[in-house]
Amino acid sequence: MQRMKFAPVFFTAMTLLTPAATAQCLQGVSGNTTQGGLLWGTVKPGSRVTLDGEALDVLPDGTTFLGFHRDAPTTAELVVTGKTSCRETLQVTAREYNIQRVEGVPQKTVTPPPEQLERIRRERALVGAAKARRLQRPELLLDALQGFNWPTTGPVSGVYGSQRYYNGTPRSPHYGVDVAVPTGTPVHAPSAGIVTLAEPDLFYSGGTVILDHGFGFSSSFLHMSKVQVAVGQELATGDVIGQVGATGRATGPHLDWRMSWRDRRIDPQLLVPPMPAPESTEAMPKP
Repeated sequence: MQRMKFAPVFFTAMTLLTPAATAQCLQGVSGNTTQGGLLWGTVKPGSRVTLDGEALDVLPDGTTFLGFHRDAPTTAELVVTGKTSCRETLQVTAREYNIQRVEGVPQKTVTPPPEQLERIRRERALVGAAKARRLQRPELLLDALQGFNWPTTGPVSGVYGSQRYYNGTPRSPHYGVDVAVPTGTPVHAPSAGIVTLAEPDLFYSGGTVILDHGFGFSSSFLHMSKVQVAVGQELATGDVIGQVGATGRATGPHLDWRMSWRDRRIDPQLLVPPMPAPESTEAMPKP
């Protein structure tokens, strides 16, 4: 299949400026009240917590968490009921995203052929089932909320929320962060979790792994040349998941790392420290 070629744009010096987390109804608040952000804190154990009427998970120690999609409304209603009740309107900061418009692209290069549609539907069902699991493992989630590591390090070539228009038609936004490193570079678990999907060759995402951090919160790793884990395997932070590649609909070797909370897409870059500065540029992929 013909692949579109684009010169990579690297974001190695990019800094995400996000507002400090605020939520009066939660104690010990961390995270970001911004589109693509994850927010967490604690309430009295046994409390009921809702976000815009949707019940949130509350762990035995009172930890609760919530996330905001790429295009989330700028306000959300948080309600806590129990021994202590509280209601507040969260102010969700809107973000500006990188939008590219590309004209004159042959339609066959952006639209999958009809004979692949059944495969695509089947694979989407597999991914959806993996993300729909609600693994009840508080220790995994609490480990994740202590902080994530980068699964691999290198130039950031794609960012959350960016979107392309081909011939005037919008394509799906990019929901992950891309790290452009050579094929074969190891990919490590950024936090503990259970493998719920391990597929070597999906149509769009190629070698794909989903790592469940518990309670509907998961990481996905796309376009890998080699998958080195199996469904049901429990991983600790730093364990090898696979190797970077250019499988599926990719224009070159890179890791596409994504995060989901329930049906919301979360920006991984908001949950990791700044990308370490490269020691040299010798391994940087050529355009």
